[in-house]
Amino acid sequence: MAGHDGTGLILGDDGRTRCWWHGGAEDYQAYHDREWGWPVDDDRRLFEKICLEGFQAGLSWLTILRKRENFRAAFANFEFVKVARFGDKDIARLLQDVGIVRHRGKIEATMNNAKRAIETAGEFGSLAAYFWRFEPAPEARPKRLDFAALSKLATTPESIALSEDLKKRGWKFVGPTTVYAFMQAMGLVNDHVEGCACRAEALAARESFKRPG
Repeated sequence: MAGHDGTGLILGDDGRTRCWWHGGAEDYQAYHDREWGWPVDDDRRLFEKICLEGFQAGLSWLTILRKRENFRAAFANFEFVKVARFGDKDIARLLQDVGIVRHRGKIEATMNNAKRAIETAGEFGSLAAYFWRFEPAPEARPKRLDFAALSKLATTPESIALSEDLKKRGWKFVGPTTVYAFMQAMGLVNDHVEGCACRAEALAARESFKRPG
């Protein structure tokens, strides 16, 4: 992955300055530009992301991103009502699927989380309404999100609270670091660093976004 000069920024071949972490990889850059940090209220996408963050544990997100279509095919496009009906035959099938991460614990956690998602969406009206309850207040965020500030945000009080609440509800593989990465990706926070060409775009999307609930 390409490095940076301490600013957390790299200059792309197209002349746009971006967060460093995509490293110039074409697919990773597209994910940075078009998905990461944009607010999401679609339950299927939210469920997919929280599960894939669990699969990422111990791996890189790029590894998971490049397998994402395989995961979607394997897990019924992360339609959680369908995944909740998976059983032993599906576990056996998934453990033989070379296109995904074949980790029994994570596979079983996804099946479990699908059942928990049905319960959570039933209680709050939607998964989106539930997750967006944990959006940080503006005053809880760094006044200037430079690389130094971002480096301190592996977890936050909000991600810890969400993680603890999910665990109480029976969700698995939802530690506070995993949950904060989910919050970053789904736009509950805007962690594009200052100077990134996408920061203002993500901010505008958040400002026009109608919070569910």
